[in-house]
Amino acid sequence: MRIYVAGPMTGYPDLNFLAFHEAAATLRAQGHHVENPAEINADPTAKWLDCMRLDIARLVTCDAVYLLPGWEKSRGAKVEHALAMGLGFQVLHAEG
Repeated sequence: MRIYVAGPMTGYPDLNFLAFHEAAATLRAQGHHVENPAEINADPTAKWLDCMRLDIARLVTCDAVYLLPGWEKSRGAKVEHALAMGLGFQVLHAEG
């Protein structure tokens, strides 16, 4: 399955990249192809909208979205969740 990881970044130490990388590693170990925004946009100085444009282009190639804790407080993750729901993707939730 192709899975997109969505979660909060803004306001988190190191943009919460550790949580994204851990989730991606876990999902890959289960045999999934993972689209990880922390890999797509590795530059912490990139502008939010530029990142979202790249992320959404990858999100639409997936079958599911994997939501990290705190996603519901993240503007970007809420956009990604809404798009995934609108496209009929499977929604998975990380524990925690």
